Amino acid sequence: MKNNNDTFFVEALDPRHEARALTLEVVCRLLLWMADAPTIEDRGLRASAALYCVRPDLIDGDTLAKIGDVSGRTKQHMHKLVDSFRHDTGFAS
Repeated sequence: MKNNNDTFFVEALDPRHEARALTLEVVCRLLLWMADAPTIEDRGLRASAALYCVRPDLIDGDTLAKIGDVSGRTKQHMHKLVDSFRHDTGFAS
């Protein structure tokens, strides 16, 4: 019989450690996606797109059209940002 000394099979996982690691991965992906915009205004639009997807209540349930109007962008531009957020972060709609 073959013994496996790999710690994966020996050490119990700490759920708090695993949760922190997963949370860190999510926050890092979000921040990297937002920071990838060329200007601070574009970073703000990306933040709005992320909030639209994740917590629309924090932007008072504004539509993409309204966010676009306020920022001087089109609804289509905002929709592309939402699609980019979902693609780059793996966030399902």
